[in-house]
Amino acid sequence: MLTADPVATRPGFAISAVSCRSDHTRWSASEVRADYRVVLVRRGRFRRTAAGVPADIDPALGYVGVPGEEESFAHPAGGDVCTSISVTPQLWRSLAGDGVGPAAQTLYTDPKLDLAHRRVLAAGREDDIDYALAEELVGLLATAIGRTVVGRTLVGDAAAERDRSLVAAAREAIAEADPAADTLFGLAESLGVSPYRLSRAFPRHLGVSVTHYRHRIRIGHALDRLEAGETSISTLAAELGYADQAHLTRTMRQHLGHTPTNLRRMLTPVPPATGRGHGGGGVRP
Repeated sequence: MLTADPVATRPGFAISAVSCRSDHTRWSASEVRADYRVVLVRRGRFRRTAAGVPADIDPALGYVGVPGEEESFAHPAGGDVCTSISVTPQLWRSLAGDGVGPAAQTLYTDPKLDLAHRRVLAAGREDDIDYALAEELVGLLATAIGRTVVGRTLVGDAAAERDRSLVAAAREAIAEADPAADTLFGLAESLGVSPYRLSRAFPRHLGVSVTHYRHRIRIGHALDRLEAGETSISTLAAELGYADQAHLTRTMRQHLGHTPTNLRRMLTPVPPATGRGHGGGGVRP
């Protein structure tokens, strides 16, 4: 069962929150869309195939769709929640250039792009769609389109396919917090490969190291908790496997340029100011 709830719609773009509660392992019938799309995952994961190349899509790996492209989907892991951003050809060309399509179908969602995604959704909960949301959206699209247009297209040879399968298995172990994924050597051993091969496969397939990818997953969990109003940074650090609160703070500042406390303020609504009665005793600026 697929539902799409509009977040914001304007002549140049449409943003929808898409939820899928299906639990089917088979590929759906091929479908062809007529729009340019950037799709980012909030929760869950699913599979997509386009141009004969399958990809495992989750909060760390989104995708870009183009007009006329045949695609199919499967949901072997259950439901998922995504943000689908559909843009007009004019807006796409203004960001990608004339006649330029994506060189890569998948889009690595690093912590900064993840934060940009969340800020777009936060702006969608406010009233200023035409300025506040639009500004956040253009920044997100410029980053996403820029990365896919200039990104490398994976070669579909046997070695690339083996790397793809290896990276997919490693990503699942990291996402599921498999104890084997607590260390690079443990993860490699559990997958039956050398740490060297695993560490080489990630940059080839995703463009980032396995260490960087693991940071991204943990930062995503931290942002989820902060967005939900988590007040104890020390508890958050311990439950996410950081050495201490200072370690979590350093990591988030390194990847996002903000401390956990600042991020919580950015991602949670600010209650409206109220007056203090009559006689000029209002709230000071």
